[in-house]
Amino acid sequence: MIAALYVETDGCYYGIEGVEPWGARDKGGGTVVLDGRDARAYPGPHPVVAHPPCNRWCMMARVNEARYGHKVGEDEGCFAAALASVRRWGGVLEHPAYSIAWDHFNLPRPTPGGWTRGFFDDGWATEIFQRNYGHPANKRTWLYYVGDSPPRLDWSNPAPTEAWISSDRPWAELAARGIRQLSSREARATPLPFRDLLIEMARGTA
Repeated sequence: MIAALYVETDGCYYGIEGVEPWGARDKGGGTVVLDGRDARAYPGPHPVVAHPPCNRWCMMARVNEARYGHKVGEDEGCFAAALASVRRWGGVLEHPAYSIAWDHFNLPRPTPGGWTRGFFDDGWATEIFQRNYGHPANKRTWLYYVGDSPPRLDWSNPAPTEAWISSDRPWAELAARGIRQLSSREARATPLPFRDLLIEMARGTA
């Protein structure tokens, strides 16, 4: 058994034998508890796959703070609780590359092509492209893993893609260049091969 933390109701982690989904997604400042189970209060004892909300920690977080007043890092304790669960019970946490949370919580700095580890941290960190696991965009992603031995991943540079997660350019301009800008739902969706990899990592079978 593993627990999937901070996942959407009836999303890709539902209906899988041996996977217990727990909720809590940041909806612009308020935390939504799914199915009555708040991922911040996960009591163990199973390893976890954690997807804590990222909009208060991503590269655009400081821009959003200036524009809308959304304070960087004010995620109602979601990332801190996710990190505590991974460190206590084992498993893997994923966040966008260059997440501000990494420095805030003094996590090992990820690098492409392998795993890194800090002197005073039991976890391992790395950078991968979700494109290699089924996402339509490249989507650089950082992973933090706690377990016996980190698995070998697909660290190759993906083929060029014509799907972008975000851009300052108008949609019409991108379309004229043959580039499709993904909706926010498409951008944050977890591809099934990537989901399966994270589940295997939490189970220690990757």
